[in-house]
Amino acid sequence: MKLKTIASPLCWILGLLALSAFLEKPAEEKFVVDTQASTLVWTAKKVTGSHTGAVKVGAGELALEGKALKRGSFDIDLASITVTDITDAQSNAKLVGHLKGEDFFSVNAFPKASFVLSSATPQAGTTYLVKGKLTIKGITNDIEFPASIVKDGKKLTATAKIVVDRTKYDIRYRSTNFFENLGDKAIENEFTLDIKLVAAAQKGV
Repeated sequence: MKLKTIASPLCWILGLLALSAFLEKPAEEKFVVDTQASTLVWTAKKVTGSHTGAVKVGAGELALEGKALKRGSFDIDLASITVTDITDAQSNAKLVGHLKGEDFFSVNAFPKASFVLSSATPQAGTTYLVKGKLTIKGITNDIEFPASIVKDGKKLTATAKIVVDRTKYDIRYRSTNFFENLGDKAIENEFTLDIKLVAAAQKGV
């Protein structure tokens, strides 16, 4: 009888605590990527120098639970790729066309790349270790990188430098992994994406 007397309030207390924990779970807050305010700058290096340019960020969404980033995805509009370090119009257009062609991003067949968040683990300050899946030319690979994520009222800003190994996406042009005796014509396998995502809280949320 005493065991029942003790167990009954104990079960009630545990149930109350479980209910309280459930009720206190923070609501999900959704943010829609502002494609005009967001920026993406690419840099690729070769033996004799480097090239840099920009590409537009496409549709995307981020979601917070409290201060934790729970979901996120965005597109990259490869058809919008530009070169910013070449001033000669003809040379500039030639490189842009080459980047859009089959040696590189095959834009006609694959006009968009995409990133989907898998996890975001808090580090020091505003830094998170972000893990996700990057898709380029229909090929998806796991990728991870540090990112700064800051919420300011109804605005969320995420900045990161992402290092991408192009050979994992079947971009082999002048890669020493696949071609010999390239000399000073070799292009590094890795290129970088400096990205700034600006997202606004979804209306009605």
